[in-house]
Amino acid sequence: MTGFGGFLLRRTIGTLATLLAISVIVYVVFYVTPGNVAQITCGPRCSPEQVHQVALQLHLDDPLYVRYWHFLQGLVVGQDYSTGTSVEHCSAPCLGLSYQTDQQVLGIILTRLPVSLSLVFGAMVLWLVLGVGTGVLSAWRRGRLTERVLTALTLAGWATPVFVIGLVLMIVVCGELQLLPFPQYVKLTDDPEQWAWNLLLPWLSLALIEAASFARLTRASMLETLAEDHIRTFRAYGVGEGAIVGRHALRGALAPVIALNANNFGSAVGGAVLTETLFGLPGLGQELVHAVSVVDLPVVVGMVLVIGFFVVLANAVADVLYAVADRRVVLT
Repeated sequence: MTGFGGFLLRRTIGTLATLLAISVIVYVVFYVTPGNVAQITCGPRCSPEQVHQVALQLHLDDPLYVRYWHFLQGLVVGQDYSTGTSVEHCSAPCLGLSYQTDQQVLGIILTRLPVSLSLVFGAMVLWLVLGVGTGVLSAWRRGRLTERVLTALTLAGWATPVFVIGLVLMIVVCGELQLLPFPQYVKLTDDPEQWAWNLLLPWLSLALIEAASFARLTRASMLETLAEDHIRTFRAYGVGEGAIVGRHALRGALAPVIALNANNFGSAVGGAVLTETLFGLPGLGQELVHAVSVVDLPVVVGMVLVIGFFVVLANAVADVLYAVADRRVVLT
């Protein structure tokens, strides 16, 4: 199969292979380790009988490939934790059971996931608009006062930690000016207006940090594209500078921006720990920190797998957008 369909097929197979590799690495790191894996998984308060039951459920007496196969089945079709055997009629992958809370890991993740996605999607829109816009304007006004000011602001945003920006925004916007309420997560389905209103400060805190990276990258890519021969040809034919920058140079500079956005989005789903903690948002990052602190191994494993899934998915989408922006990618 050739063309765009073949490209999609290759990327789909590559994505599935990458997810499988991640599951192997995660299983080896967390379950093929020295020490009593059953005790670590069950938690410090488990009795010897409970630890023995967990060992049976994890198939620790079986060969390594059999243990991994049962682990993989539990991810794909679910698992009956009363017997430790896979079942075929699970409504969804279970991702394991937290023996400390007696809750399905998937349920814990699905409760937290909307918060993290709300934070990251909103911040992504802002960091793309601010970052790409600043980078384009800096490249367009190269050597002028505008570029110097924007470069200084970009470096300041790059160097400032997210919790500092968040604290300043809360003190000034919420405390002194009282323009916004202190953030409190509201579900999108309950009240879309309050959902956006309460997430505006967290979005800005995360976006201002990430926008600095996009501004630097966009500026460098724009300057490189503006120096190419076809841009000089457009100028020789009398095409206006605004049309050259907005229609031709920007499109040529978008490829690295797409790649950076994919990496940032995937990692931010579970990595916005400081932002979630600062504003009290009950997202995946905050739950992961809690699970690590109490050594809730099934929750940690489930979180790592879900975060890895979003990183791989974001990069797969970036590959497709690459192909849309530059059809030459389909031929590689």
